[in-house]
Amino acid sequence: MRFSVLASGSTGNSIYVENDDYAFIVDAGFSGKKMEQLFTKIDRNMKKLNGILVTHEHSDHIKGIGVLARKYSVPIYANAKTWQAMDGLVGEIPVEQRFEFEMDTVKHFGSLSIESFAVSHDAADPMFYTFHEDGRKLVIITDTGYVSDRMKGIIRGADSFVFESNHDVNMLQMGRYPWSIKRRILSDVGHVSNEDAAIAMSEVVFEKQTNIYLSHLSKDNNMKELARMSVAQTLQSCGIIAGEYVHLFDTDAEEPTRLVTV
Repeated sequence: MRFSVLASGSTGNSIYVENDDYAFIVDAGFSGKKMEQLFTKIDRNMKKLNGILVTHEHSDHIKGIGVLARKYSVPIYANAKTWQAMDGLVGEIPVEQRFEFEMDTVKHFGSLSIESFAVSHDAADPMFYTFHEDGRKLVIITDTGYVSDRMKGIIRGADSFVFESNHDVNMLQMGRYPWSIKRRILSDVGHVSNEDAAIAMSEVVFEKQTNIYLSHLSKDNNMKELARMSVAQTLQSCGIIAGEYVHLFDTDAEEPTRLVTV
């Protein structure tokens, strides 16, 4: 199993996951043209895509879904409430390409198993995914206001995490956003901060080689270096030294990460 965070940030999000037989993306939050460019950068062909897994209906996660569905006849997977919420936002998608992937279920694609789980976000029915193959586990979790004990139980022990580290609380509080938006981001249905992300991660990583890709960084209320430093310091305060067996990686709002094996 291999993956690349194609791009992640306030303006758009998409993550590529493949094994030897199947290829998926989680969300397509960019224009069709931008998605094609990102695929070219990881040397992959969108014609070989087996599905797009939708997490929720916000535009930075679904912007390119309709275009890609129609151009490449790719299947789209989402739960019923998200399909309802996407109506009118993604254009017409042929019924034979519309598949339901309900909350708290597992779908099997050959040796690859994909599990959906609920998160806490201000969307119709938001959910994210874990990928399993041959005892290896990849977790993708962004766009959640907090990480519940139930979420922690589902994601615990992964070999690789794509984990939200959205904002620095001080930058957000002192920044230019109106209070209504600040309150939404800080709420239980908003986004997790650098520190809260690290505290959650400290409770789900095992003492084994684990890679954490800090994702969905706010362009106004965070910086890569700050996120990495804040997460490393918080992990250390929880007894985990970054670089010992936990390794932190940046993601970018425009460029994909290297395609790596889980």
